[in-house]
Amino acid sequence: MNSKDGMNYAPTGKPVPVVGPGEFVIAAAALDHGHIYGMCNGLIEAGATLKWVYDRDPAKVAQFQKTYPGVRAARSEEEILSDPEVKLVCGAAVTSERCALGLRAMAAGKDYFTDKAPLTTLEQLADAKAMVQKTGKKYMCYYSERIHVEAAVYAGYLVEQGAIGRPIHVDGFGPHRIGDPASRPDWFYRKQQYGGILCDIGSHQIEQFLFYCGCQDASVQYSQVGNYNHPDYPELEDLGEAVLLGDNGATQHFRVDWFTPDGLSTWGDGRTFILGTDGYIELRKYVNVAASHTGNHVFLVNRDGEQHFEVDGKIGYPYFGQLILDCLNRTENAMTQAHCFKAAELAVKAELAARHVAGEDKS
Repeated sequence: MNSKDGMNYAPTGKPVPVVGPGEFVIAAAALDHGHIYGMCNGLIEAGATLKWVYDRDPAKVAQFQKTYPGVRAARSEEEILSDPEVKLVCGAAVTSERCALGLRAMAAGKDYFTDKAPLTTLEQLADAKAMVQKTGKKYMCYYSERIHVEAAVYAGYLVEQGAIGRPIHVDGFGPHRIGDPASRPDWFYRKQQYGGILCDIGSHQIEQFLFYCGCQDASVQYSQVGNYNHPDYPELEDLGEAVLLGDNGATQHFRVDWFTPDGLSTWGDGRTFILGTDGYIELRKYVNVAASHTGNHVFLVNRDGEQHFEVDGKIGYPYFGQLILDCLNRTENAMTQAHCFKAAELAVKAELAARHVAGEDKS
């Protein structure tokens, strides 16, 4: 499912088309992050037709076309944006450039689906909101750690069914393996471009908190970032954590980092704990350490006892079909625009408020 040396950027599931061939045409523009493959996979499995790809790097385009034979290479971004058949533009640009791409896509009459984090500043957020208001188009985000992980999808069903009562707290852990630092692009180490660790991978954690606990808003109570073990890359934040308070009284603590050890069988031991008034859920998303190299393990403890659900390959990814239908019907079943923007806003605010710790070894 996931490689040991890197992330599985392109999860696949059982195709569940909600439209026929050619009924919902999409394009990929900006291939700076491998998540573009997961984004396109999810939409194709839901019935989307991938027509175009564009990137300034011909090598990235060639690799993309190997994965998706028949996809046409556009000569420019404008060739995609001017095609009336294209309903949705998918982008995985450098993080700080994602909003600008979205503004151009929406101005051209397209809905927009971007990799996380969807933006890096509050000024970009204001611009995105204004363009949504002006055009009526969608600015959606690939918060993959919830929408493209079957354990996380199943946890949503359990919460909705009342399996743990009222959710009141979420603990999230998002460790990642950095691999060979030299293999990463330069922008990965420039804070102005990647946005900081809480803005970037922290956005996953905040989105899950808002979703599972049903928060419409939240405030950042505490946040901290540091560079503990990468002195050659001074702008990299390799550890971050934050505490949030939701508008309904629910709370969250999360930790994100780049310290997955080489001995782990996958890129990160991502876990989520959801505490409710009548029980709790634990998600072991990508591995069950020392027990199983498969992912998507859900543990439920409530008044009925202890249960372990192995849901790998059993749940699917309904978000993508819902997104397609939302674009066609102008509904908000996959994710509301307010929710998408609120997760982004709080991630940026957590980063802006973060205390910086030196992280140097004084032993």
